[in-house]
Amino acid sequence: MEILERAYAKLNLSLDTPYLHRDGQQEWDMFMVPIDLADSVTIKTTHDHQDIHVESTSGVLPLNEKNLAYQAALLMRQYAKRQEGIDIHIDKKIPVAAGLGGGSSDAAAVLRGLNKMWQLNLAEAELAKMGLAIDADVPFCVYSRPARVTGRGEIVEPMAAKLPSLWLVVSKPAVSVSTPKILKQVDYDALKHGDMNELMTSLEQGNMDQAYQEMFNVLEPVTAARYPEIIKLKQKMHKFGAQVAQMSGTGPTVFAVANRESRARRIYNGVRGFVQETFIVHIVQ
Repeated sequence: MEILERAYAKLNLSLDTPYLHRDGQQEWDMFMVPIDLADSVTIKTTHDHQDIHVESTSGVLPLNEKNLAYQAALLMRQYAKRQEGIDIHIDKKIPVAAGLGGGSSDAAAVLRGLNKMWQLNLAEAELAKMGLAIDADVPFCVYSRPARVTGRGEIVEPMAAKLPSLWLVVSKPAVSVSTPKILKQVDYDALKHGDMNELMTSLEQGNMDQAYQEMFNVLEPVTAARYPEIIKLKQKMHKFGAQVAQMSGTGPTVFAVANRESRARRIYNGVRGFVQETFIVHIVQ
């Protein structure tokens, strides 16, 4: 059997970490959206072998048990008590180590794909709970809809209202950021928190001008202190007309929001000359 799943990148339109749990894990409060920059994940089950094989068009992706898609396949096979082999092919379009959740989205695609292939009939909430064992972003990627995400990443509340049509310019500088290393550097006493409730109210009411003012990422100053390219990129995006420019996740990817295609094109053309991995994308709803 074979199935193809789309694995959409994610953006944090807002990101807060209010505190650390006693076990050292972060408490999160985020508003996240999937974007139409996506990997294609082909999953095939076979009785020719009993291994899990991962191959990818990316030359930098681990293809062993460190790969999150591999971990998802192993998790599902153990849950379903199946014996057959699983071959996974990832056509990689999402930049790696970019703060765009590419690995988590690939893992979520495997969870969804095997759930369908094996007719396990697990609800999204059940798949999300399983996915949390792999990475904090996997539960959101299982849903892959605009949502507020809290707890350790397992509480996903999809938005009831639709967001207005927006143009996003996503740009990943030529540096790779280690999320665990960034999180170890967070000084919780020094974090400047925003107001997620205000942001959500603005979004639900369709008041985007107010929403732009409420968007924030508490980790941006932490990552930008090590990678000044982030600040330079934001400044360029603002110069070319971005309504808002902000880092996603732990970085280094920066995105700009534009309300018109012409403005998005201007931002794209202004940035693309010095940041190769730059894309114009839309929110998937």
